[in-house]
Amino acid sequence: MSPYLAEFFGTMILIVLGNGVVAGVVLKGTKSENAGWLTICLAWGLAVTLAIYAVGSISGAHLNPAITLALAMTGSFPVNQVAGYILAQFAGAFVGAILVWLHYLPHWKNTPDPSAKLAVFATGPAIRNTLNNLISEVIATAVLVLAILFIGANKFTEGLNPLVVGLLIVSIGLSLGGTTGFAINPARDLGPRLAHFFLPIPGKRDSDWSYAWIPVVGPFIGGLLGALVYQFVF
Repeated sequence: MSPYLAEFFGTMILIVLGNGVVAGVVLKGTKSENAGWLTICLAWGLAVTLAIYAVGSISGAHLNPAITLALAMTGSFPVNQVAGYILAQFAGAFVGAILVWLHYLPHWKNTPDPSAKLAVFATGPAIRNTLNNLISEVIATAVLVLAILFIGANKFTEGLNPLVVGLLIVSIGLSLGGTTGFAINPARDLGPRLAHFFLPIPGKRDSDWSYAWIPVVGPFIGGLLGALVYQFVF
């Protein structure tokens, strides 16, 4: 398998399991309805862990354009592969969201809240404030990148790194995710948001394009900031 195809499949797995738990919590009539934020954070951590196990040996399992760009900036990833990785990640996220839609197909028409349906696909702020929402995404992604670089600088028992990164995602979600839903990944937000726009979801609302740039631009800025801090401080 090529590394680009691996990034596609890894990101698809990430979205199927990550957005899938959101669907289970917010859609009406599921057995996990109203399971809460802790459930979402734990499941996202496990989604990242399993996706890394799936393709880490092939592509390095970036699964996130902000990570790819940050690693290229630190010199640990070839610049000429950045565009291909990012395209694969966005495509994988888009397809993963379609699979979540298919899996929960009977529940869309039974869920009256159109914003809940959008939440399955894309993040949104708890309190809408452009600057503060952007800062939240920047900080959370900078922490993500810094922590991943810290993890990479340490020696773990073989095969343990994906689990450590998964726990990192849980920690970020619980500590920093309450403001914007912690996209911390441009592909994770924009790919599924596009799927929401195109899919025939009954009773859906608009895809909130006025907000959509924040979970894309914020993680890119945060990723670069995290890489810069790591290079110049550590």
